[in-house]
Amino acid sequence: MSTTTAPAVPTSADVSAAAERIAPYARRTPVIRAELGGRPLTLKLEHLQRTGSFKLRGALNALLGGEPADRVITASGGNHGLGVATAARMLGVHATVYVPETVPAAKAELLAATGAEIVRVGERYAVAAEAALARAESDGVRYLHAYDDALVVAGQGTIGLEIDADAPECDSIVVAVGGGGLAAGVRLGAEGRRVVAVEPEGCQSMHAAMAAGHPVQTPVDSVASSALGASVLGQVPFEVLRANPVTTALVSDAEIISAQTLLWEEFRIAAEPAAAVPFAAWLAGRVPGDHPCLVVCGANASWRLAG
Repeated sequence: MSTTTAPAVPTSADVSAAAERIAPYARRTPVIRAELGGRPLTLKLEHLQRTGSFKLRGALNALLGGEPADRVITASGGNHGLGVATAARMLGVHATVYVPETVPAAKAELLAATGAEIVRVGERYAVAAEAALARAESDGVRYLHAYDDALVVAGQGTIGLEIDADAPECDSIVVAVGGGGLAAGVRLGAEGRRVVAVEPEGCQSMHAAMAAGHPVQTPVDSVASSALGASVLGQVPFEVLRANPVTTALVSDAEIISAQTLLWEEFRIAAEPAAAVPFAAWLAGRVPGDHPCLVVCGANASWRLAG
């Protein structure tokens, strides 16, 4: 990959175009309003999206908005691969998905059911991604990055547009951060609303990139790392977030697990750990404003309440 060519950076207009493009295929997920401990909050139930994750949005927009192709290769910790495989099946495209050997069983089973070619490589997403990119270059096939792609970012941003229309009373939108695609997209689609981007303490690719002034390698060690385990923030999300700053926050693994449990107890939402990250930040008092909208981004995990 060239280090001298600037990446294509999406705009709010690209998010609007993505919303029209994916509307026939993706669900417009609901919001619910609630009060907890005397504090109002709204939840964007994106775990009810087809495939159980927001990743379908970006995958659809990338396949619909890019050059037509009959094959695509990608790498994923699970959710992006499921989104790409499902979008590809909808559109008649053959998908090959590289996943780490540590991919959760729940995600692996769902991936296999799409009919995509599944290749397991390495213990980390980065290893699978390197192998997938090499295969794509060797075969002359399009490689679809999980988050470092302008069309993918714009597709994820359609969540922000929906929240703007369906929950206008909310003064902030809170999202979890892995490689930055969701945070960057929602920031573009949020119509000027504050976006709070939350990372686990053990996966700080965004914090590290902003501190360094460019994306840098970071450790990956969190209960949420199967979904938020990007070791480097994407260059495209970095450019978006540098030009359109967000509020940042960190949460511990213990806070994530407690939030995951409370999502079940209060709302009967069986979220994967990554999806509980925004709720964890809100419970800890790290979300500014009076009425946030928390994005529950996925539910593809083998999880049950103990006992």
